[in-house]
Amino acid sequence: MIAAMKAKEPTKVTVLRGIMSALMNEAVAKGKGPDGILSDDEILTVLTRAAKQRKDSIEQFEKGGRPELATGEKEELSIIETMLPTQMSQEEIVAKAKAKAAELGVTDKTKANQLMGMLMKDLKGRADGNAVKAVVDNLFN
Repeated sequence: MIAAMKAKEPTKVTVLRGIMSALMNEAVAKGKGPDGILSDDEILTVLTRAAKQRKDSIEQFEKGGRPELATGEKEELSIIETMLPTQMSQEEIVAKAKAKAAELGVTDKTKANQLMGMLMKDLKGRADGNAVKAVVDNLFN
């Protein structure tokens, strides 16, 4: 935060303040108080939620014909993504999905939801839920 302030990066400062606020709100919501310490999973959840909000905003601004607002959201998203673990590629998700399907014995769509749940638990934070869903749907088509 201090480095961003000294470098006069207003967008980065704004994003970092927002993330710090969201982390404090999450700690309070979990009953840990404003100075509570969150686990890595809880921090990852907050960062993922912030990134998802930015993606949704970008989509809405572009649909509404406001590309200048979408540009600001894209900048904020790129800053948040530097704090998140690197996302898995489509090929890596497919490989994990096939391995998990074989492990669970899932061969048709009837157990696709079970497979989806187990994959999301394993890939938490490393793969987007929509990408995982698309891979699972393609496995059984």
